[in-house]
Amino acid sequence: MKIFIKSACIAFVLAVIYSMIPFQSECSQISDEVFRLHILANSDSDFDQNLKLKVRDKVLCFTQSLFESAKSKEEAEKVISENLQSIADVAYAEVLNNGFDYSVKAEITNMYFSTRYYDNYTLPSGMYDALRITIGEGKGHNWWCVMYPSICISSESEKDSKAREVFDQKQYDIVKNEQYQYKFKIVELFEQFCSSFENQKQI
Repeated sequence: MKIFIKSACIAFVLAVIYSMIPFQSECSQISDEVFRLHILANSDSDFDQNLKLKVRDKVLCFTQSLFESAKSKEEAEKVISENLQSIADVAYAEVLNNGFDYSVKAEITNMYFSTRYYDNYTLPSGMYDALRITIGEGKGHNWWCVMYPSICISSESEKDSKAREVFDQKQYDIVKNEQYQYKFKIVELFEQFCSSFENQKQI
C-alpha cells in the first residue's frame, strides 16, 4: 500500500511538471522580450533608501526619452549600452545633490528575478537582461521594475498599449491575468529546484 501511495505521488508530481512545460516555455519567451531595471541602495538606512528612490526617478526620466525610438528589447538594450556612462553620471549627480559622495556603477547584466507584481502586471520568475545600478556598497534593499516595455512610470493606458506592442496575445494574457499566479509559483519552485540540482552537480 505504501509503495502504491508513493508511486501515485510521484506520478502526480511528474504529471504536474509535464503539464507546466508549455507554460514555462511561454514564461521564457516573456523574459526574452523584457528589459528590466535593478537598483541597489548603499544600505538600509532611511537616508540611503530615500536616495535610492530619488536616483530611480532621475534614471527613469532620463531613459524614457532614450527609449522613444526603440522598437524592440534588443534596440532598447543597445540604447542603454551606448549610454551607460551617461546613466551613471545622472545617478551620481543625484547622489551629490543629496549631500552624499557614494560611487555609482551602471552595468547591463543577466540576472535571476523571482515572480514580481507591478500593479496589474505579473512577470514570471526567470533570467532577465537588466540595467543594474549599484549605489555605494550596494548592500541595501533593492528596487526593480520594467524598463522595456515601459510599465514603470507610464499611465495605465500607456502601459497597456506598450505591453500589447511587445507581447503576443498569449503572453499578454499571462502577464495580465491573476488566474496564472499559482502557475507562476510552480514555475518558480521548479526553476529553484533545477538551479539547486545544477549547483550540486558542479560541486
